[in-house]
Parts: sequence; structure tokens; C-alpha cells
Amino acid sequence: MAQLAEQPAATPPRIGKQGDPCVMVIFGAAGDLTGRMLIPALHNLARADLLPKEFAVLGVARAQMSNEEFRKRIFDDVKEYCGDCIDASLWEGFASRFYYFAGDFNDDKLYPQIKDRLAQIDRDHSTHQNVFYYLATAPSFFGIIVEKLAATGLMEQKNGHWRRVIIEKPFGHDLESAKILNQQLLKVADEKQIYRIDHYLGKETVQNIMAFRFANGIFEPIWNRRYIDHVQISVAETVGVEGRGSYFDHAGSLRDMVPNHIMQLISLTAMEPPISFDANAVRDEQAKILHAIQPISDEEVLSRTVRGQYGNGTEDGQQVSAYRSESDVPPDSRTETFVAMKLLIDNWRWNDVPFYLRTGKRMPVRNTHIMIQFRQAPFVLFRDTQVEHLMPNQLVLHIQPEEGISLQFAAKVPGPVMRLGTVDMNFEYQEYFGKQASTGYERLLHDCMIGDQTLFQRADMVEAGWSVVSPLLDIWKALPPRNFPNYASGTWGPKEADELMERDGRRWRNFEK
Repeated sequence: MAQLAEQPAATPPRIGKQGDPCVMVIFGAAGDLTGRMLIPALHNLARADLLPKEFAVLGVARAQMSNEEFRKRIFDDVKEYCGDCIDASLWEGFASRFYYFAGDFNDDKLYPQIKDRLAQIDRDHSTHQNVFYYLATAPSFFGIIVEKLAATGLMEQKNGHWRRVIIEKPFGHDLESAKILNQQLLKVADEKQIYRIDHYLGKETVQNIMAFRFANGIFEPIWNRRYIDHVQISVAETVGVEGRGSYFDHAGSLRDMVPNHIMQLISLTAMEPPISFDANAVRDEQAKILHAIQPISDEEVLSRTVRGQYGNGTEDGQQVSAYRSESDVPPDSRTETFVAMKLLIDNWRWNDVPFYLRTGKRMPVRNTHIMIQFRQAPFVLFRDTQVEHLMPNQLVLHIQPEEGISLQFAAKVPGPVMRLGTVDMNFEYQEYFGKQASTGYERLLHDCMIGDQTLFQRADMVEAGWSVVSPLLDIWKALPPRNFPNYASGTWGPKEADELMERDGRRWRNFEK
């Protein structure tokens, strides 16, 4: 076991319920997600005293490793991705609860062996026979693994113990495949056992959307079509495909981001107040919004959506290559790396309030935000002054990289003449509440341990998200793009995305570094 020098860092106090005694089985434990996100998240839960003492991890993957080699590997991973947050005083006890088993996910013989291992771990760690399975695998294994777990009795709940499964995105690659996967899972497991994870919902600002809206009396009364002009949701990335060319070229930005991440942000922003914070009460309201999104007709796909692919350009002063030059990407690829669209929600709260969405790679800054622009104030009071234009108020929920909230409003510039200036009031989580080590998975793993499905997608929500983008997939497949690449790396996307807003007399809110 690698050694760490003792650090004087204080353990943060535990706030909230400690997780139930359980075993976490990670399928794909030798992969990048496990080392970069899952193990650091578990370590952060242990530091916050939210990890139960009766807890263990069984890693399963094809690679051959002993328990000690697995423990050394997770130490190296946490040190690389979360070095400053390692608590040397608890590491040895934390790592001693990690075990490893090598096997092929397609092999029926693997699952009885896992069952035997879980029985031994339960005897050693008193985990009350509670187990949750994390599928950090290729999507093609999702249904196979759950079916084989069920066939071996590993999804069966009896005598008060529970069995749950966390499934990573992508959940299907279109509406039909999402329905098939849902049917496959629900044949052998109950909906209450299935946790479809979206790591965006682990981010503090996303979780705070409901608190911000429903706990503050000054915002909820104006959160409607009477006061709001439009909503923008932007997910901008500076990176390209980062060695994932073979995966991304089959997915594209539309499949990769819109049916899951962006639909979750829309539903939380637009939902009606739930009757409680019970998981199904919240998800009922989210599902209503997703079902209320106005279907996009074939003709509207051409006028209300934009797709793009990045070409050569500069990023931080360095020359970067076009998407078609990336590793494992065909030189004539038609896959989009940028998507923009205009959606409408058919209900009383949001009638005629457009929601503009965009997501893209190789953009000038890494920034994810939700911007709510309010209607302009009447000009009548200022018609005899030098004020030519009143800037509309904008409320921005910053999701990454810095999490926070800002409000833009007009104020008089000091002096004898009536002049207005734009003022920003900014709140940053880190500045106000202090920096906390987080991967975004802590809350989600903890919620699974205590059986809270609020931040996980239900089957109907997944299918509703795919229903929104299905017309785009069909039309874009039938009408290949003729002008790819159509935006330079390091820019805000193709000019058609700006024109989409300009036709409505609006423009995107862009942020500088």
C-alpha cells in the first residue's frame, strides 16, 4: 500500500443522513470513470462521514488484478485527480474495503461467482445484504448485465434488504432503442430499483435551481410568461473529442448532450412547484414539462435548429485541427459538434416564451449556464432623457466551471445627467460557502445509498427527452450537411446560430474567460 504523509486537514462535519450499510459493485472498475470520478466521490463521502462504516466496494472488469493491485490503482487515481483532498488518516481503512474480481460481463459463470463474493463481503463487513450495482460500462452491456444479475438472484429484494442499479448515459441512442432498453430492464427489475444517472444533476447549481425558485418569494411570482422574455441554456466546451473520436462520431453533440443533460436543465427550470420534495412528486412535474415541449415539425427542423462542425482554428493562442482531422474520425464525417435550437413549451406558464439551447465543442470558453432574460421595462419614463435603450434584466445560473448566480440590472451612473449603466450582482458558491472537494457524483451516490431517486431519471422522462430530438435525427440523417466544417475552432459556432436568435430580435449571452 502506498504511503501518505499525515496532513493537518480537518474532517468536514457530517450534515445529513449517513448512507445505509451496503456493497457497491462497479462493473467497469478498471475504466477511466471509476478512477476519475467514482472513487474520489466515495472518498469525499467518507471524509464527510456520510459513508456507512458497514460499506465495501467490489470492482469487476476484464483486466486481471489482485485486491492489493486494485487498491494501489485507486490510490494512484485519487492522488492524480484529487490529490489535495486525500485524508491520510482515513485512507487505509477506506481502501481496505475495496475488492476486485476479474471476469467477462457476457459470461454466465461470472455472476454466481459475484454472488459468492458478495456473501463473503457481507460476512466480513456486515453490509446487511444491501447491494447497488454501478454500470460504468459500454451501453451495449447495460441490459445484458442487469438480466444476468436477475437470473442469478442478485436483483432480488427480500427480508428487508435492497438491490439497486445505477446506469450511466447514454441511455439509448434514439427513442426506439431507449424504449427497448427500458422494457429490457423493467422485465427483471422494478422502476424503484433503477437509477438512471446524469452527473449534471450532481452539480450544486443544478440542485439549487429548485431551492432558488421555490424558497425565495421574490422570484417565483415572476417566473412566468408575463415577466420572462426568453430563456437560454448554453453548454460550451473548449475541448474537441479528446481521443473519443470513434464513440463521438457515432453519437454527435445532439445525442450526447440534448436528450439528457439539457432536457434535465429545461425541466428543472420550467417545472411547476411539486407538492413535496418526494422523488416522484418532483419527477412528475419534470415529466410534465418534457411532454409539454412543442413537437418540432419536419419543416421547423430547417428553420428552428442549427448544426455545426468545427474546422481549424486557435484555442488559447494555439493552432488546433478540424474535427475531421481528429483521431478515429472519417475525413468526410457528417457528425455535428455543435447544436442550437429553439423550443416552445405548451402550457400556461410558458406560452410563447422561447427556450434557446446550444451546445458545442471547440468554443472560446468552457461555460455552462442558464440565462433568464426578463421583459424590458416601458421606456415612457425615460423618453425625454439621453437614455436611448434600457438593457433587459438578466438572471444567470452559472453551472460550470464556477458555480454561482448573477443578476444584471440597470442603475443610474453618478453625475448630473440621467445615464444608466449595467450592474452585475454576483454570488459564487466557493466564495460564500468555501471550497469543497467534489466530483459531482457525491450527492448521486449518496442518494442511491439512502434510496432517494429525486435526481435520477425515470423511464418516461428518458423517452420524452428522446421524443424531442427524434425529428432532428430523422431530418439530419435524410439531409446531410453540405457546408461542414462551418465554424472555426475557438468561435461561438456557425453564423446560422446567431441568425436563429437575430430573427427573433434577440442574441446569445456569451461569456469571456
